[in-house]
Amino acid sequence: MELNPEDMTPVIHRLKRAQGQLAAVTRMLEEGRDCKDVVTQLSAVSKAVDRAGFAIIASGMEQCLTSPNGDLDRKELEKLFLSLA
Repeated sequence: MELNPEDMTPVIHRLKRAQGQLAAVTRMLEEGRDCKDVVTQLSAVSKAVDRAGFAIIASGMEQCLTSPNGDLDRKELEKLFLSLA
């Protein structure tokens, strides 16, 4: 199954933002910043990555449901979805 590049554009942007946020977390740790600030920023990174993963799976599910020769069956999609939980 190939993902639609148009559907992936916002996902790519979200992941690039998360990449920047993760770099900020590393920088904050190196600078000895307050634990609360670090955890807050790390939480934002985690949520961004989770949302990107869910968007990828949702796009894949949509393709599989609308395509007569979908590559993934229901069990495989469920396994992918649960891997993010």
